[in-house]
Amino acid sequence: MVKVSLSCMRKYPFQETTSTTVSRRILLFGGAASALVVMGACSGGSGSGPASSPTSPTISSAGGASPAPMTTVPTGLDPGMGSGLGDGVFPRTVVHYQGSTTINAAPTKVVVISTGQVDALLLHGICPIASTTASGSENPVADYLRQAYPEQSSAIDAITVVGTRNEPDIEAIAAVGPDLILTNITGKDDAETLYQNLSEVAPTVTMRGTGQFWKTDFLLLSDALGKREAAQTHLEEFTATAKEAGVKLSSAGKVSLLRKTKDKIRIFGPLSFAGSVLADMSLARPDSQQFTDGVSHELSSENLDEADGDWLLYGVQGGNEADLTSEALWGSLGAVTANHAVEVDDDPFFLNAGPTAARVVLDQVSSHLSA
Repeated sequence: MVKVSLSCMRKYPFQETTSTTVSRRILLFGGAASALVVMGACSGGSGSGPASSPTSPTISSAGGASPAPMTTVPTGLDPGMGSGLGDGVFPRTVVHYQGSTTINAAPTKVVVISTGQVDALLLHGICPIASTTASGSENPVADYLRQAYPEQSSAIDAITVVGTRNEPDIEAIAAVGPDLILTNITGKDDAETLYQNLSEVAPTVTMRGTGQFWKTDFLLLSDALGKREAAQTHLEEFTATAKEAGVKLSSAGKVSLLRKTKDKIRIFGPLSFAGSVLADMSLARPDSQQFTDGVSHELSSENLDEADGDWLLYGVQGGNEADLTSEALWGSLGAVTANHAVEVDDDPFFLNAGPTAARVVLDQVSSHLSA
């Protein structure tokens, strides 16, 4: 098997030019250039009203002898969501998943409640002033983001921790004086009460959360910043780059996604975050990973063979590879015997969902499958 570390990947160097309204950074990922429109940022105000109902993801498949790649994640804002305004226009009223919020000026002091939101903010050149952490963690920013944005190192180190994602500390959030708070409706015990409490502190915009909706959430978050058009441009460029990369890997065969936590083994289908990147690349998946009734399916040790593929990309919670490779059936998997089983970075593949994580997944998949 092969083990990969992000330390061996390109450091995402930037080349920057400026215009009167926008600064463009050309972000180089593994030799593929992607133009990211990054505009300035700066303050807020809030209101509340009904949000429109979310739409279901459209699932389509392409024909062929191999299991059909599937497009499964929404790629645009749900009907009625967002502000409807162009980039840089303030004040704006953003319709989101818990109401509508008026933002009077471009935010500069942003607090985030999930690491996926940190991912998107950093892509736009904005570092949050405060963030929650995952339960049991003291680090609000994943290592892959530190490596992707070295110029933000000092700002990242200065981020104030304001509780956990499931239990944000409202008093600590108020103490940092935000002009925008970003949250989501997933994994919250009482999302409505949390939203009301956060809205009393600063204008608050709610995304859906989970990797299945990363593109929709990226656009909605960007709208709150006055940068939705820039985000749309980035997604279009990402999709084009992923398609081009996938063409070069068309003979790679079926790609499996597997993750081991402390007590569970799961395979990931096309609704998952990493699965959506494989779909954008039009890469084939094993028959066992064509399901659309959820993001993942749990496997027992006895049916680990359902995780097999021509390539097996796996993550292990805590990074102890032996927790998975010591499984009795591991050595019998075809991908393992072919030396096509690769341990990938757990954070961008299976934990965080954002545009930067998507590029890391794309780069790692491209690197390993072309080796």
